[in-house]
Amino acid sequence: MPSNTHPKIAVIGLGYVGLPLAIALARHFPVTGFDINVERIAELKDGVDRTREIEASVLKETTLKPTANAAELLQHDIYIVTVPTPVTEENLPDLNPLRKASETLGKYLSKNTIVVFESTVYPGVTEDFCGPILEQASGLKAGRDFYLGYSPERINPGDKKHTIDRITKVVSGQTPEVAELLKQVYGSINDGNVFVAANIKTAEAAKVIENAQRDINIAFINEIATIVGKLGLSIFDVLDAANTKWNFLQFQPGLVGGHCIGVDPYYLAHCARKLDHEPEVILAGRRTNEGMGSFIVASIHDNLQKIGVKNNARILILGLTFKEDIPDLRNTKVVDVISGLKKLGHSVDIHDPMADPKEAVEHLNLELLNNLQGVGDYDCVVGAVAHRSYLDFKGTDFQKLLRPKALVADIKNIWKKIEFPAEISYWTL
Repeated sequence: MPSNTHPKIAVIGLGYVGLPLAIALARHFPVTGFDINVERIAELKDGVDRTREIEASVLKETTLKPTANAAELLQHDIYIVTVPTPVTEENLPDLNPLRKASETLGKYLSKNTIVVFESTVYPGVTEDFCGPILEQASGLKAGRDFYLGYSPERINPGDKKHTIDRITKVVSGQTPEVAELLKQVYGSINDGNVFVAANIKTAEAAKVIENAQRDINIAFINEIATIVGKLGLSIFDVLDAANTKWNFLQFQPGLVGGHCIGVDPYYLAHCARKLDHEPEVILAGRRTNEGMGSFIVASIHDNLQKIGVKNNARILILGLTFKEDIPDLRNTKVVDVISGLKKLGHSVDIHDPMADPKEAVEHLNLELLNNLQGVGDYDCVVGAVAHRSYLDFKGTDFQKLLRPKALVADIKNIWKKIEFPAEISYWTL
């Protein structure tokens, strides 16, 4: 274990999780940030963060050393791995990013170093999956020559309130001494607001249930939205009333995507099945949330039918990212709405001021409108993501975009207070 009180740290993966962490640690320690994306490293050196989490001025002032050269991982005391943990098309854990990161990192390990994983996993992955890979690549023994740790990430993209320096950080280590050192290191960036978990598997379990719990709660609200919608009611009106009770949990309905809530429950379900336990509640929540795209498509189609637009409607989707005011397109469920509407014969245009058009084409095979200037004559406008720029829309904006008799489908309840002309129909969940 490192004996010095000012360890040299390397952060592996400079995405939504790794970059803010590396920047924060670099205020207190010498930090190297490694990412295999050469373009990403070049952008960071030029003061550009495509995730929009870190301001250009902060990037220019930081002492963080970003690199795409793995050889620069040599001679560090603590390595922190923040690579993504997605799922396969069969919704099984895809540990390949962790495997590759561990194989690469293992080549540069030396005795007494600590390897901390922040990626969301099911209990046992750090010690039973990553540990042996590190051992094979390094020729060293975990728990004797180097040590493992786990500190679950809690980055919420786009959230300027719950930043890494303002939240409780959970840490765990292969030995009490490792856990104590990690407590000190992470505590340096958040005034000591650190919780030491009983062990690594406990910390892994705590992380994966955080997102599974949220997924289940949203699934309940989504199911209620389906029920009250059939009664001709808006779930948002129902929630306004229910939220007046002091202990009512305030969750919102809608599409559940992203790299955490829409993915992590499958990791927990996989772990449960390995233990011969069928995770009924967890997967029921996933099925409900995965089905929201189809429910929204059917609702939009039915409302178009009611105003006399039978087939081949021209539809404008506003928003493609998985949540508001961020450029992150990973696992966005807006694509379910787009594909569903197209299958029903409708033509769809998409606009999103936050998303990278190049990334939308490369990863989703979807082209974005450059802007909304000069576009119009749509049968329907769909508010899919509540970006700030859409919150300012007025009735006159819709008149420019829509045909005289048209539909506004407001998935996020953005425009509830707008008084639309009588010929424009309004639908929300």
